[in-house]
Amino acid sequence: FSPFRYPFFLPAVHYIILFVFFNSLQEPSNKRVKPVAKSNSLTGVLNPVKTPALKRIGQSISRSISFRTEARPLPTAPLRSRTKASSFPRRRNSQCWSDTVESHDLTAKEIKRQEVIYELTQGERQLIEDLSLVKKVYYEPMLKLDIMTESELGQIFGTLDSLIPLHQDLLTRLERLRGSEKTVGEVGPTLMNWFPCLEAYVTYCCNQVGAKALLDQKKHEKRVEHFLRLCQESSFSRKLDLWNFLDLPRSRLVKYPLLLKEIQKCTPPDHPDEDTLPDALELIQSIVAEVNKKTGEAECQFYRRGLSYLEEGQRVPEIQQSRFLYCHGELKNNKGQRLHVFLFELVLVLTRPGDEKDGGHVFNVYRQPLPNALINLEEIPDGEAAGGGTFRGAFTGGNDKVKNCFRVSSRGRAKAHSYSLQANDSFSKQQWITCLRQAIVQSRDRTAHTSQSQFSPHHDPALYHIAELSLSSDTEMADHTSR
Repeated sequence: FSPFRYPFFLPAVHYIILFVFFNSLQEPSNKRVKPVAKSNSLTGVLNPVKTPALKRIGQSISRSISFRTEARPLPTAPLRSRTKASSFPRRRNSQCWSDTVESHDLTAKEIKRQEVIYELTQGERQLIEDLSLVKKVYYEPMLKLDIMTESELGQIFGTLDSLIPLHQDLLTRLERLRGSEKTVGEVGPTLMNWFPCLEAYVTYCCNQVGAKALLDQKKHEKRVEHFLRLCQESSFSRKLDLWNFLDLPRSRLVKYPLLLKEIQKCTPPDHPDEDTLPDALELIQSIVAEVNKKTGEAECQFYRRGLSYLEEGQRVPEIQQSRFLYCHGELKNNKGQRLHVFLFELVLVLTRPGDEKDGGHVFNVYRQPLPNALINLEEIPDGEAAGGGTFRGAFTGGNDKVKNCFRVSSRGRAKAHSYSLQANDSFSKQQWITCLRQAIVQSRDRTAHTSQSQFSPHHDPALYHIAELSLSSDTEMADHTSR
């Protein structure tokens, strides 16, 4: 047996597991074997008779890794029922600040402030544990066992390794603030000094679009899928897949403003933090906005590079001029064909997914792109009869009623284009309609401002990251779409 046929071992213990695994597959002998009930060794943890080999490996992995510190000697495993041993995720410690002190003489508001600061501290500790887990359980084994190349792993994991010491620095600073009674006084200056370090997130988050595309592509390979599936089924993963772990830093970044607002609410007017917390909040909000803006630009560039044009006339200038994506996803046309539609800042592009190439999909542009400023949007109510056979069969499955459909068409050009599209469900339809309305309004405002700039200069309208777009009602901005 070759260890490279079984790509699911931890760097600290995979040699031991290999030894046990291979020995368990040998022909049974006639020699009597002592019962395992009193054994404290690693072989006492594994059942060589009834438990499948993959499950034994997964159980030994989950029992042999330390989640809190660097690798330590394997502890003796107490005998216990292993029914559904790996079916429950490892739970986080839900301890509150109040649980860490024996007594205190604080008001309810002061207690709440300490609880939020403690949550901030614990969040840093848990993030460090998770990022260290990703490095030791995913990156290093896949590199050593040649499941992916070093270049591929570098693209998928990006600069994640550099984030561990960054958050360790904040954790150390916060722990130093805790006094003898385990309370934290002034936290504002510490956060003000540390928040600029988060500019490193620009590089990490901008890489995530390409990283996700490459990871999805590699999952089609049997060895990669096998390794990732075994890790996700193990208890240490908490039922999270690799991408969930890789997305944890971004989730942590957007939580800082929320935590600061909570701390600010619980801070008394005469507290020293009263002067510094507003500045710290403004700083972190500007950093998050900058990361969102750069990430949106990187996402836009990534998908622009993946467009393949069948005709030169499809290369409308609005595609290259767009700086971000409102949304993108799968829709059906009136022939029942699946399309991948991109709503860029300035243009709506319908495509058909092609072959994968260079860590991402190729999208063949379908028909003519529609500049947002020229789009007319028409919502098709559910249950409306498919007049003229426009939707018959394709959208209705043999019935004459349509669901979750809308129509986009262009205006003001010699050759008119109209596309009837169907979303997967009503929620998806509402998202598309909301984003289309916002794109139409902002593009028309942009066009109006550009035409008037020689007389009265205006600033460009504010750009919003896709995650911050709010869903409005079907009737909102109807006057704009009817212009």
